[in-house]
Amino acid sequence: MSKYALEVKNVVKSFKLPTEQSNGIKQAFVNWTKGIKGYKKLEILKDISFKVEKGEFFGIVGRNGSGKSTLLKIISQIYTPDSGKVKVNGKLVPFIELGVGFNPELTGRENIYLNGALLGFSHEEVAKMYDEIVDFAELHEFMDQKLKNYSSGMQVRLAFSIAIKAQGDILVLDEVLAVGDEAFQRKCNDFFIKIKKDKSKTVILVTHDMGSVKKYCDKAIFIRDGEVVISGNKDDVANSYIEENFKIKETNSTKKIGSSEYVPLLKIKPISKQILKANDKFEFEIQYDYTGNGKPYLAFSIQDESRNSTIYDSGQFQIKKGKHTIRKRMPLSIFNNTDFKIVAAVRVDGKIEAFTNEANSCLFSIKDKKNEDYALLKDIMIEDMKD
Repeated sequence: MSKYALEVKNVVKSFKLPTEQSNGIKQAFVNWTKGIKGYKKLEILKDISFKVEKGEFFGIVGRNGSGKSTLLKIISQIYTPDSGKVKVNGKLVPFIELGVGFNPELTGRENIYLNGALLGFSHEEVAKMYDEIVDFAELHEFMDQKLKNYSSGMQVRLAFSIAIKAQGDILVLDEVLAVGDEAFQRKCNDFFIKIKKDKSKTVILVTHDMGSVKKYCDKAIFIRDGEVVISGNKDDVANSYIEENFKIKETNSTKKIGSSEYVPLLKIKPISKQILKANDKFEFEIQYDYTGNGKPYLAFSIQDESRNSTIYDSGQFQIKKGKHTIRKRMPLSIFNNTDFKIVAAVRVDGKIEAFTNEANSCLFSIKDKKNEDYALLKDIMIEDMKD
């Protein structure tokens, strides 16, 4: 018996995209004589290889268009690779798109059996799972109502409950963690903590949530442009993904949005690394160039991206004319894990003359195993008082 639940070896996959339509034999012949193929070859996966051990919680991360979904469809035998092999040892249950296969004219009960049949389960096997699925979804009183009368949240809860309660050896989940309300998400969190301890179950998780990768996964791979660029340590994979997103955001804008005739330069740059621990200090610099004749003032603020709030505002302070750099350092010991953005603006005569755009702001994150993810500030900030 192999110790691996899944083995992917040298998998290659491409698609042919039409570039010129031929409406008949004559046009096809003309295209052929001109050397026009009528399509271009798009390589999606380029020699992908990795192994997942039985009982592992395995993460696959990558930006949109990197080839993750195509890889999952090959693993789930929806697509066939151009070359390479995929070996699955056990019963694999894929949930690539929640709710696919639901029929709005059928009841919730009927849709459970329908989804079960689509996944390859017999009527008897679904009947054994039925009560657990309904209990988890908390939709007992709605099971005999037509699905078209369900809210979107109820449909997602039902689909997700089928996904995680299906009795398979290998569970494939694609972007399904942020479902339902807060109470349901806590319930899902408890389930994943429980299944992580069950070494008879293997979970393959595709997600953009690096917190989930660090929390649940044992190992992970990072796919970029159809190739595995990092494999193994989940923290290294998650941090590399976050850093790449920072770089893309910082270089994505070519327009000088936010600049002006008198402030052609306003930019915030990290000096230290952008993925930090609680004991680190984040160092950054604000570069500006003011060419006007008024009195310029600068202000910067630090925003908590995870909670959409401002945690610090410098207030405006006068700056010198010309091209200069201001350096700052920020201790991080009071904060839990979160994502930050630093923005700045230059004011002249009470009016905003320039501000940092998406590309010229600065992003950084605290990612520390010793920290919590829930609250921004650590509990050490709140002291008990004696009577």
